[in-house]
Amino acid sequence: MNDTFNFKRFLLLLQKTLLERPMQLFGFTGLIILFSLVFYFVCKSIVGFMLAQNLTFVLGLVGGGSFMSSFIFSYFFSNASGSSYLTLPASHFEKWLCGVLIAGILFPLIFMLSYRAIDTSLVGFYHQALDPSAPFYKEKYDAVYLFAFNGVVANNIYTIFFFSSSAMVVGSLYFNKVAFIKVSLVVAVGCLGIYVLNWLVAKSFFGSIATAFPFKYVDITLGKESGSIELPKTSKLISSYSLCYIYPALLWVLAYVRLREKEF
Repeated sequence: MNDTFNFKRFLLLLQKTLLERPMQLFGFTGLIILFSLVFYFVCKSIVGFMLAQNLTFVLGLVGGGSFMSSFIFSYFFSNASGSSYLTLPASHFEKWLCGVLIAGILFPLIFMLSYRAIDTSLVGFYHQALDPSAPFYKEKYDAVYLFAFNGVVANNIYTIFFFSSSAMVVGSLYFNKVAFIKVSLVVAVGCLGIYVLNWLVAKSFFGSIATAFPFKYVDITLGKESGSIELPKTSKLISSYSLCYIYPALLWVLAYVRLREKEF
């Protein structure tokens, strides 16, 4: 039998992980979906459909996914459960892959399918409630449409999700208790530090600046004139691909390394 990966053994481990904590996994996922429905329904009446769609998607996917990732390896909250988990007849890779599959694939897939059903229903109800004979019917109908999973907003949210979920998984293996709060603080301090460092570097080079967004652009002012300096195209692509793929992948690899360390 392969010591690194055996498909039957992996399926048994996945089944055990899902069934032994149904309230944490299935219950939490259901709660996120219910929250998304209520939040979307209330928010659309206050700020409109488009902003409600964006806020619901980012809170559900990023917020829910981050919290799910923070307790996917919560076996180490106590010595007993941690020891029991580490002695399971499964390889390091299978345990790691199980966490990746649940937090990084299954949860976002289930949430996105549920979100699409919620979005389709509420947008459909809005369209049906419009009076075809009323003025500006066509404009009102076209103003509300389904959230695009392949749009710019969605792609940015995917990037935030993969980065935050991978960071939470790594953090949960370093902070055994209240990992979600601790990792959130570390990420917030890190993002603030990068922003401040970027501002100071831009300030030292260009003097008077209006804004400076890390890895993207710097807005400078000269008297009454203002302009924007962006990264070169090649550097911008490298930065974008690094944030979207390389950094999250490195964090997932670090989670695997840390899980192996816990078994020694």
